[in-house]
Amino acid sequence: MKADGWRVNHKRVARIWRREGLKVPAKQPKRGRLWLNDGSCVRLRPQHRNHVWAYDFVEDRTRHGRKIRMLTVIDEFTRECLVIEVKRRLNSQDVLAVLARLFVGRGAPDHIRSDNGSEFAAKAVRKWLGEMGVKTLFIEPASPWENGYNESFNGKLRDECLNTELFYSLREAQIIIEKWRREFNTIRPHSSLGYRPPAPETYPPADPACAIWRLQPDRPSIGAILSVT
Repeated sequence: MKADGWRVNHKRVARIWRREGLKVPAKQPKRGRLWLNDGSCVRLRPQHRNHVWAYDFVEDRTRHGRKIRMLTVIDEFTRECLVIEVKRRLNSQDVLAVLARLFVGRGAPDHIRSDNGSEFAAKAVRKWLGEMGVKTLFIEPASPWENGYNESFNGKLRDECLNTELFYSLREAQIIIEKWRREFNTIRPHSSLGYRPPAPETYPPADPACAIWRLQPDRPSIGAILSVT
């Protein structure tokens, strides 16, 4: 609402939100920090863009009950979703293909965080990442909160897209999920970023010559130009 120019208090919005019966996030139990004996934190915190990426899988089904699988990759520092790969099946070779495309377009991160799934812990994946100079950060088994940024994103993906859309085909799912990803990156505000989107759309400045022409009081009309041409 603030991005659209509304001047409104957040408490009033929350009150209307509750009154209209909209979804209110359930309170999560508090979890202790992961500390070593010397007081240092185990979980590596992202410090800059391309410092730590995280990836994980999400599953859903189409209208006829066939499973679809999604590989989500995010930059933990910028909160940007880099890609959501949607297929019927995804294995370690698909993970390598997605990462290769991202490395070409965005460069390789310093670290990449994931669980210990076979697709991420495969020897081919670890070997390739090592050759690319990317360090792997595997979370402890049965500890999804250690991959909190990605788990939070996957929850938003399910609440805002998967639970509200009915997919009739794989292609339809790919189009709708990609549209949601673009909106998530460019429009949706994030509280952790000061209610700004992770990657807002930018537009090149207008041609100065065109702007000067528009300011001239004696400029010819568009109709006159078209009639001459």
